[in-house]
Amino acid sequence: MEPKTGKAGDWRNYERVLLPKVKDLHLLEVYEANGGYKALREILTNDKWDPTAVTNEVKKSGLKGRGGAGFPTGLKWSFMPPINPDIPRYLCCNGDESEPGTFKDRQLLEYNPHAVFEGMLIASYAMSLAGSYLYIRGEYADWITHMEGELKKAYAKGYIGKDIMGSGFSTELYIHKGAGAYICGEESSLMNSLEGKRAYPRVKPPFPAQKGIWGYPTTINNVETLAAVPEIINRGGEWFAGIGAPTHAGPVLYGISGHVNRPGVYEYPTGMLISDLIYEVAGGIRGGKKLKALVPGGSSTPVLRADMIDGVTMDADSLREAGSMMGTSGMLVMDEDTDMVSFLRRITHFYHHESCGQCTPCREGTGWLENIVTRIDEGEGNLRDLDLLIDLCSEMEGRTVCALADAAAWPVRYTIDRFRDEFEAKCKASLVPSGVELTEATA
Repeated sequence: MEPKTGKAGDWRNYERVLLPKVKDLHLLEVYEANGGYKALREILTNDKWDPTAVTNEVKKSGLKGRGGAGFPTGLKWSFMPPINPDIPRYLCCNGDESEPGTFKDRQLLEYNPHAVFEGMLIASYAMSLAGSYLYIRGEYADWITHMEGELKKAYAKGYIGKDIMGSGFSTELYIHKGAGAYICGEESSLMNSLEGKRAYPRVKPPFPAQKGIWGYPTTINNVETLAAVPEIINRGGEWFAGIGAPTHAGPVLYGISGHVNRPGVYEYPTGMLISDLIYEVAGGIRGGKKLKALVPGGSSTPVLRADMIDGVTMDADSLREAGSMMGTSGMLVMDEDTDMVSFLRRITHFYHHESCGQCTPCREGTGWLENIVTRIDEGEGNLRDLDLLIDLCSEMEGRTVCALADAAAWPVRYTIDRFRDEFEAKCKASLVPSGVELTEATA
C-alpha cells in the first residue's frame, strides 16, 4: 500500500520565513540587514504598487486569517468603504491570544516584531488608513515593553509617521496593552476595549468595516496574518499560494503542546499530516506511550480520537472532513493516560470564568456546563447528565452575540460524543450498585 503523504510537499527542506533562523532578528538593525522594510519601500516608491495592486496581490496569495476564522485576508481588506477624506479608517492587529493551547503569536512578537509592524504598515497603505493599533494580550508585559522600544526605533528611522520614505503616505502605529480577558480577543470586544469601554462584543451588523473603533471603518487582522504580508510582497502572491494545501495556502505556525517530547512553536507549510507533526516534528508521545486524543486548533475546536487522525492533514478542508477545525493550529496532544472527563472539566472552567456575561445563554450556560461536568468528574453524576449537557450545548450554540458560547459548547458536545464510555464509567462508579448492569431504566 502507498504511504500516506500530506499536502505540504517536502516539508523537511522548508525554509522558514515567519521565524527565520536569524540571531537577534527582534532588533531593528538586524531586521533591516536581512531585508526588513524592503517590501514597504517597494510599494511606496514603485508606481506599480497602488493600494489596489497591493490588495490584489494579497488576494492572489490565498492568505487566510490565522486567528481562527480563516477568512480570506485580501477579501477582508476590500470590504473597506470608498475613501472619504473626512472619515479616518483604522486597522487593529489582534495579538490578544488567550485560548488554551494557543501561543504562536507570542513567538512573532518576541522574535520577529518588525515583520508584524511592516505587515501593519503595508495593510495601512493598501486600505489608506490613518493609523493602526497593535492590541497585545495584557499578560505579555515583557513583550509589550520590548516592542514599544522597537516601535520608537522604527519611528526614528522614518518607517512610520508623516510622509514615509518621501512617498507622501502618512500613517501612525500604536501599541495597546490588553485588558486581561479572553473576550478581548473577539474583534468587536477588542474595539470596545481600545475605546476604554467594557469589553462586551457588539451586535453585527454593522460590521467593523462599516462602523469600527469610534464609529469609523476598521479592519481587524491577526498578528500571524499580518506578519506574512511583507514576504507576499517580496516574493509574490503566487509563491505564497504554492506553499502547502491549495485551498489553505502558505506557511503556518503550529503550536504543539501536551504529552509530546518536544513541545513548541514550529513553522511549516499548511497541509502537513498530523502524524508527521506529532511523531517527527514534536518527537512523538513522551514516555513511549500511545496517542489518545488531539485538539487540533486551540481548546474550542472539536477533539479527535487517535483513530480519527490517520491521513488527516492540517488544513481547513481535511480537518472539516475529519470532524474538527483548523482554528489557530494550536495542537493539544493527549496520551493514553489522559482522563478525558477531567480534561473537559478544565476546559469548561476556563470558558465559565471567561464569559463576559452579556448574553444569558452564555452567562448561565457556561456555569451549568462546568457544574455538571464537575459533578460527573467527582463521581456524583448519572447518565441523564450527559443528555442534559448535550441539550445545554444546543441551547447555547448560535444564540449569542459572539461565538464564545459556541467555543464553550463544542468541546463538551464532541468530547462526550467521542469519549462517552469514559463519562458513563464515572457515572456508574458512584450511582450503580456492584453487579447491577446500568441501563436507561436504572440510570
